[in-house]
Amino acid sequence: MSLPIVYHPNYVVPLPEGHRFPMEKFRHVYALLLQDGVISLDQVHMPEIATAVDIQMVHDKAFVSAYLNGSIAPEAMRKIGLPWSQPLVTRTCTAVGGTLLTAELALQMGLACNTAGGTHHAFPNFGSGFCVFNDMAIAATILLNRGVVKRVLIVDLDVHQGDGTAFTFQNESRVFTFSMHCDVNFPFTKQCSDLDISLPEGLDDTGYLNHLGKHLPDLLQHVKPDLVLYDAGVDPHNEDKLGKLSLTNKGLYKRDEMVLSSCISRNVPIACVIGGGYADNIHALAYRHSLLHRAAKGVFTDYKL
Repeated sequence: MSLPIVYHPNYVVPLPEGHRFPMEKFRHVYALLLQDGVISLDQVHMPEIATAVDIQMVHDKAFVSAYLNGSIAPEAMRKIGLPWSQPLVTRTCTAVGGTLLTAELALQMGLACNTAGGTHHAFPNFGSGFCVFNDMAIAATILLNRGVVKRVLIVDLDVHQGDGTAFTFQNESRVFTFSMHCDVNFPFTKQCSDLDISLPEGLDDTGYLNHLGKHLPDLLQHVKPDLVLYDAGVDPHNEDKLGKLSLTNKGLYKRDEMVLSSCISRNVPIACVIGGGYADNIHALAYRHSLLHRAAKGVFTDYKL
């Protein structure tokens, strides 16, 4: 069997010219993985579009309805940072379905990777920071409600704190939230994850990996999760427009390899989403995101999953 990869053409929709969210990166990541032979078409899984019922497992019914039918207030969309459109609604719900499918495949195969996801700034009753609905929170809640998992660990290594995820699960003992992020970056009002590691501006590969290596094994031992949801944002990169840390491509690859092998060596299934990443050079950005899938392919092969 091959590493399961989740992708849908709906992951990309038009945005106004010059918009700072790099929507095209999702298409470029997928194309690059195929072009470089990292993946093949026979290992690609296409998700279903998440329903309002799925999304309302986490999000307020009025907020969900207003977003889906286009009656959401302009100021609420400005907080999200994206212009409302019907294609964006479809894209948002497809990405949520993609992360749920990725988690389901990880439970079957041990490891699976989405080519989108990581909308961790979405709160139950509003969106923020390019995030409408919180895909990881929805996937975790659905799987817990189905009874297929009893304990979920969310490992969020995007450079920005996973504030929406932390808030959503602040009173949910079955989900442990871990966020390792740049202290002086968005969101400027932080929430309380179960474990927050605030990193100093400019931290390099060595310092970053030392922090991660210090905390991750103990977390896996303490939490004993049935599933890990991993947000592998590449915005800690030293060339990221919104990052403020100083990781290199090599550092990102080693980070992903560390997370994946730490879980798989302990027989803990892990589902991966690509998280944030911002750059004018879309090709360089796509390559950074592809490092997750390249590391996953190696781990999947090494452990003969």
